[in-house]
Amino acid sequence: MDRKRYNFLPELSFLLILTFTNIFDTTSANSNQADTYIVHLDSPNSIMFAKPEEREKWYNSYLSESSTGSDEKPSMIHAYHNVFTGFAAKLSTDQVKAMENMDGFVSARRERVYKLHTTHTPRFLGLHQNLGLWRGSNYGKGIIIGVLDTGITPGHPSFDDKGVPPPPQKWKGKCEVAGCNNKLIGARDFTDSASGSPLDDEGHGTHTSSTAAGNFVDGANVYGMAKGTAAGMAPLAHVAMYKVCDDDGCSDSAILAAMDAAIEEGVDVLSLSLGGPSLPFYEDGIAVGAFSAIQKGIFVSCSAGNSGPFNSTLSNEAPWILTVGASTMDRNIRATVYLGNKALLDGESLFQPKDFPQNFMPLVYPGLTGGQQAAWCAKGSLTSIDVKGKVVICDRGGGVARIDKGQTVKDAGGAAMILINQVTDGDSTEADAHVLPASHVGYSDGVSIKTYLNSTSSPVATIIFRGTVIGVTTAPEVASFSSRGPSVASPGIVKPDIIGPGVSVLAAWPVSVENKTTNSTFNMISGTSMSCPHLAGISALLKSEHPDWSPAAIKSAIMTSAGQVNLNGDPIEDERELPADIFAIGSGHVNPSKASDPGLIFDIQPNDYIPYLCGLGYTSKQVGIIVQKRVTCSKVIPEAQLNYPSFAVTLGVGDSKTFTRTVTNVGEANSTYTITSSSIPDGLNLGIGTGGLKFTALNQKVTFEMYFIRDSQYVVKTPYAEGFITWGFGKYSVRTPFSIKFV
Repeated sequence: MDRKRYNFLPELSFLLILTFTNIFDTTSANSNQADTYIVHLDSPNSIMFAKPEEREKWYNSYLSESSTGSDEKPSMIHAYHNVFTGFAAKLSTDQVKAMENMDGFVSARRERVYKLHTTHTPRFLGLHQNLGLWRGSNYGKGIIIGVLDTGITPGHPSFDDKGVPPPPQKWKGKCEVAGCNNKLIGARDFTDSASGSPLDDEGHGTHTSSTAAGNFVDGANVYGMAKGTAAGMAPLAHVAMYKVCDDDGCSDSAILAAMDAAIEEGVDVLSLSLGGPSLPFYEDGIAVGAFSAIQKGIFVSCSAGNSGPFNSTLSNEAPWILTVGASTMDRNIRATVYLGNKALLDGESLFQPKDFPQNFMPLVYPGLTGGQQAAWCAKGSLTSIDVKGKVVICDRGGGVARIDKGQTVKDAGGAAMILINQVTDGDSTEADAHVLPASHVGYSDGVSIKTYLNSTSSPVATIIFRGTVIGVTTAPEVASFSSRGPSVASPGIVKPDIIGPGVSVLAAWPVSVENKTTNSTFNMISGTSMSCPHLAGISALLKSEHPDWSPAAIKSAIMTSAGQVNLNGDPIEDERELPADIFAIGSGHVNPSKASDPGLIFDIQPNDYIPYLCGLGYTSKQVGIIVQKRVTCSKVIPEAQLNYPSFAVTLGVGDSKTFTRTVTNVGEANSTYTITSSSIPDGLNLGIGTGGLKFTALNQKVTFEMYFIRDSQYVVKTPYAEGFITWGFGKYSVRTPFSIKFV
């Protein structure tokens, strides 16, 4: 028997989503109280539905039979045809129990409510007019991006259809509001709001849609800041808005109905800047809907959540979803705090009054005498504290919005505000449209300010507004709010997948935040809600340039080509100004141009996920809910065996684990890839089952093995370690990161 060849790499030392809520308390629900349930059914083999109406008639038979003898009649809310077989309906618990005994019934659960995760970025990401990926992808022409959000603002210049061709013939969507055109080709409302309109009253959906695919708008700015030409990532792609969020949140019955419609109507990409906490995938409406989407070749980009910097706070963890974290860009809207001791500390603010006096004013911190609420500048907390004409220090947090703190200061007569981060926020700052002169500074600068305050009996300060600053060399930096791994739902998959711009992003807004009379209205906001549509737009460009690539292939190209250094050439840092780990950045920061020509891709077909899901311990029925067909979990693979562009491996003392990967050549026909760089943490021996990956044709596949072996002699100092290998050939570099959990 031939001995396998092991090539051991040398060891190197290794130095919007907010809160998810369940809107129903299952322990106290009255058996006759009607709640919204998501009902999954098993399609009968003997029945074929020629028309949607026939399927809905079958669905309604469950409602009529379950209500026999009941005075309260159930009502259908949404009938699903694409995301899965089933419906959403108002049902009592007694009616659900009756339904459980009917043929074809699989499961029913109360619906959940999810929350939103809430200019210059094309240039920062290397996208330039008439060059590179924008030119090669024709700016996304012909690609349809479906956005699930709060609605949209027709008539905004970002949704002008100049240069945008008519939608492709496959498009079957609807526009339920005046103002649609070749850019905005669909707008529908799936909420149960009284208006029934897809118009955006909140602003979030308008912002995310224009970030993904807004057209070119010259002179875009807010308060004169960040002035330039605004454009989405795919400026000539089509946009279809599916309104799923209202004042009460984003119900998963509406999300599923919107995804169902989007699949039917012909979108190419879905962007969802919303989510909830970790759930098993068969209970996660977004994960279930996204799987049906990728089965139809639709790419799905989702926000990672805004619950950072704490570990295991991710949303949207399914491996068929691109999970996007947030990072900064190289632009600041700078507001510098000038202290009486001559210290200059840079912060940010979007509101920059030109007539703000530069003379020193008294500096006061209400938290010294007024308690915690005053430290947070909560509403009404400053009424008994003299802040008139003073620069007021407010601590971030306490459940008080940043702009609301400024309103409290303004109402109390304060002249200006210095907003100081908590220790967990680190040095991540944001440019907000404050209601008074303000500067948002990081934690370390905040410590310096408070130290100065306590060092003198007459502390003074002012704020110097310096406007838009381009070329911040520490960018990209991981935002403090960006949710972190490791994944809870699937610890054997590295999440997030990627990071992209999500801090102080300028994009379209329904109204003027400056109270000006104009329809060219923009705002600057932050969140993984903003990074998600960046990646949705970039995936649209890749889909336009490579129409034959699967969603997994596009995802692989984005991940393996990602960057790991900032503009200084140093490792990307987190909010603590320390090197960001794999659970903060995933594969790294998106590089669109490199993603368009990755060399190799790690592809995954929908059926490949079945043994992976079975390996999570799901029953055949639970897997069937996700993949929408009957399955038997006869084959099981560990999570790390999925053909993913990264690894998450758990190793006990003396453990040795082997996993395979299959790569597809999309670079040059005759090519041989070898390991060109690597980082192997202490305590791990890494083996590669081949000396190189040799190809003689395009689209040829090659499979290789990787051996993760724990050094039994090494004393582990931390529970997690990480590293990477890079396959290289010519201009191509294909990087595969891995995390190791030592147990």
